[in-house]
Amino acid sequence: MTTTQVFGNFNDALSPSQEFLLISFSPSSISLKQRWRNNGLSADFIADYLTTFFPKNEDTTTTSNKQAEIKSAVSYIANELLENAMKFNDEASQQPISIALHLYSDHVVFLVTNSIPPQGVKKFQAFIEELTSSDLEELYIRQLEKNATDEYEESGLGLLTMMNDYLAKIGWKFATVTGEPEVITVTTMLQLTV
Repeated sequence: MTTTQVFGNFNDALSPSQEFLLISFSPSSISLKQRWRNNGLSADFIADYLTTFFPKNEDTTTTSNKQAEIKSAVSYIANELLENAMKFNDEASQQPISIALHLYSDHVVFLVTNSIPPQGVKKFQAFIEELTSSDLEELYIRQLEKNATDEYEESGLGLLTMMNDYLAKIGWKFATVTGEPEVITVTTMLQLTV
């Protein structure tokens, strides 16, 4: 039996896309901490994959600039989402971490799923509540100031940057899968207009 909670702009009713890419990382093959350094490589691969669906017209500088802009945004977003998934993953769980990119005519949807330690759920959900109900610019400045004074590892600056700079819509779905042991997964959905 599974129970779920949804926060932010999570849309379970998205129509299926014809084009998508799914990458999954198994926690049992090598340490996810060792895999950390590969996040940038994976993010760049996802960005390169996406740009093949945006034809480049050699005569148009605008098309080339738009393609480079999309590639940069997708690489940044994929890297941030993967880093968060790996940083906050429940190491006791054998659930894989996955990132999927779904392509639509005017937007892309990222879905990143990882398990989360049960003791971290309430704190993360409280941050999500603050993130979705605050003025983003004020929260961004507050988090920057907090980072400058502390060694604050859970700043949320990546999420704030994606929402502020890329106008991304973000949502989360927490699912509790009963069993021995009980596993809690979180899927982060990010929608980006292209």
